Amino acid sequence: MFQVDAFTNSQFKGNPAAVVILEKKISADLMQQIAFENNLSETAFINISKTPFEIRWFTPTVEVDLCGHATLASAKVLFEYYPQVAGEVIEFTCLEHGILIAKKADDEIFLDFPADIATSANLSEEISKAIKAEVNECFVGETKLMAVVDNEKIVKELKPDFSAVAKLDAMGLIVTAQSSTYDFVSRCFFPQTGVNEDPVTGSAHCVTAPYWAKKLTKKKLLAGQLSERGGELTCIVENDRVLIGGRAVLYLEGKIFIG
Repeated sequence: MFQVDAFTNSQFKGNPAAVVILEKKISADLMQQIAFENNLSETAFINISKTPFEIRWFTPTVEVDLCGHATLASAKVLFEYYPQVAGEVIEFTCLEHGILIAKKADDEIFLDFPADIATSANLSEEISKAIKAEVNECFVGETKLMAVVDNEKIVKELKPDFSAVAKLDAMGLIVTAQSSTYDFVSRCFFPQTGVNEDPVTGSAHCVTAPYWAKKLTKKKLLAGQLSERGGELTCIVENDRVLIGGRAVLYLEGKIFIG
């Protein structure tokens, strides 16, 4: 097992993810127990016994259908520690989204993810109460809600009521705004999955990047996630795909003993 800080070039920043390399299948129950023991926002399991590599993601309490930072962490581990199987371009296969591609570009790794084009929703009052801030627009993605607020100061200073956020009918909530430092910023709250605030959320940018690309009329955007640890992402919107780029830093390497 490896632990990697994703979407950062410094240890102790970005989003930590565990990456468990498998040479044969293990049960989903065991994966969930390992993720619970790790107590990180995500643990990725990579079966390298055949290609494309099967990838699955678990929070401490549930399996999720897509996770950006743990996929970036997985690609970092494979490129650096398993180059004989990784090659130049890594293909992952997952249950819900088929083939996901990771490739290196300079000092970043880019993930090729499906765009999530959110639709407008009449949830401003409900979400405003949950995050204790005025919401301008609300949208519903495949699994996540997105709320747009006036500015990045509001995003940075949010102190949500997590019990109220947990009652929203979605996997979690993204709050986003235009930025003077980046093209846009966000914070992501997922109490429904046992993670009150995710430090940096790659998959959330499948929702936010298409919105801001249209709003700002540009395809390539620099995004910042304003959690306590913080993180930076490069997003390129191409039709129905979002290329999500970032850096990652290894924190630890170890072995898991079962039985």
